[in-house]
Amino acid sequence: MTGHTRSGRRPASIRDVADAAGVSYQTVSRVINGHPSVRPATRARVEAAVAALGFRRSATAHALASGRTRALTVLTSNTTHYGYAAALRGIEEAARAASFAVGIAVLESEEDEVVRDAVRRATDTGGGLIVIAYDRPGVRALQLLPDDAPVVAAVETPATTPPPGSPWVWTDDRAAAHRMTRHLLDLGHHTVHYLAIPSTTDSTGTGTGDGAQRAAGWRDALREAGRPIPEPRPAGWEPADGYAAGQRLARDPEVTAVLCGNDALALGVLRALREAGRDVPRDISVAGFDDAPHSAYLTPALTTVRLDFTGLGRATFALLHGLLEAGEPVTPHPVAQPELIIRESTGPAPRPPR
Repeated sequence: MTGHTRSGRRPASIRDVADAAGVSYQTVSRVINGHPSVRPATRARVEAAVAALGFRRSATAHALASGRTRALTVLTSNTTHYGYAAALRGIEEAARAASFAVGIAVLESEEDEVVRDAVRRATDTGGGLIVIAYDRPGVRALQLLPDDAPVVAAVETPATTPPPGSPWVWTDDRAAAHRMTRHLLDLGHHTVHYLAIPSTTDSTGTGTGDGAQRAAGWRDALREAGRPIPEPRPAGWEPADGYAAGQRLARDPEVTAVLCGNDALALGVLRALREAGRDVPRDISVAGFDDAPHSAYLTPALTTVRLDFTGLGRATFALLHGLLEAGEPVTPHPVAQPELIIRESTGPAPRPPR
């Protein structure tokens, strides 16, 4: 899998300089840190390689080597959507308990120039890094980070087993979507329609984006049950996107069950169905994703999948803390298991008219 690796057009690393100069990376480190025990000819060769490659010393790595940092920067494209905000809360809570300061660098778009600038500013602070890579800007930030930057990333469920040492943690979106789709089928619905949130697949080709893995779990459950697999309906992130999609769904009498890619979409769908006179759940069952705080207080209360984003945030900090304080190896792993939260918005499939 390549979507979350730091490859391609990245800044030159200390190992690139070492290869170009024909020395060890430890020698390069001694040169750039002004250590006196380097022969003049070797120093000149390293300095020439530094200039030729445009190498910039990582302030982060330097601070780590000197033991003077207890800070981290979170790179994220969003601070308001529920999953992002809850992960940030978990990071901040865990960091505060360990007396770490937390800064946030917002990735305002996926354009390379914008992401590069955010990455540069984050690495120049001299602390550890956490990337919330749920979208294309986050994935691109991971690709552009220097190889020697201490980083942990919250990613969407990988499509394949990550290589050892990949600094990633995730919640299992694919399993969550599978379980919810299976729940709707068990209620007697012939199939389940899916409103898809945006995916990183188009830019990376990995299929590891939020929408891609949730869609994959939904599709797996339908295929295993031998049920029709409707074309996913592209939506967005917001209630307005769900409302527009819900208006179209309301006009299709064949639709009896809908899985929304997040709870915000489900909120808009519920409104559109109510306006169209389609009762939930008597006529159509609606399920969400994430268990955002408002979900239990909708009318009807929303059936959804609970994902522990706050725990995910704590886990990213725990990995980064171990890396910073003790050089502990980072092991990619999922965090917790998704939990079905069954409320009022799902029910038995409507009986066909006689």
